[in-house]
Amino acid sequence: MKDKTKLTQAETQVMQSLWSFPEDGALSAEIMERMPEPKPAPTTLLTFLKILKDKGFVSSTREGKAQRFRAEVSKDGYTRMYMKEVKQTFFGGSLSSLVSFFAKEEQLNDQEIQEILNIIEKKNS
Repeated sequence: MKDKTKLTQAETQVMQSLWSFPEDGALSAEIMERMPEPKPAPTTLLTFLKILKDKGFVSSTREGKAQRFRAEVSKDGYTRMYMKEVKQTFFGGSLSSLVSFFAKEEQLNDQEIQEILNIIEKKNS
């Protein structure tokens, strides 16, 4: 993953907020309402939105004096890209090693194990 495609923690929070809106996006004030506490200053949010725009994650259009921001990368798309990088970097590209790691590290309950098995069975049918 190139640095330009990685999100910082603060950028991820902004994107999480933006992803919670419909495809037509939101104004910065609306995005701010959905930001977790402690909320950034409005100027800080606008700076993050500009950075995200420069990285290609966000686009904007003018609406009077305001701008409407839209996510250009879906949450699923970013998660897929991010997890592919994690799999490659930490597990040598091996999905079974990644799954094995989480199976050992997480305290999975019977329901979670069954859900995972159902996903695997559905994928193989």
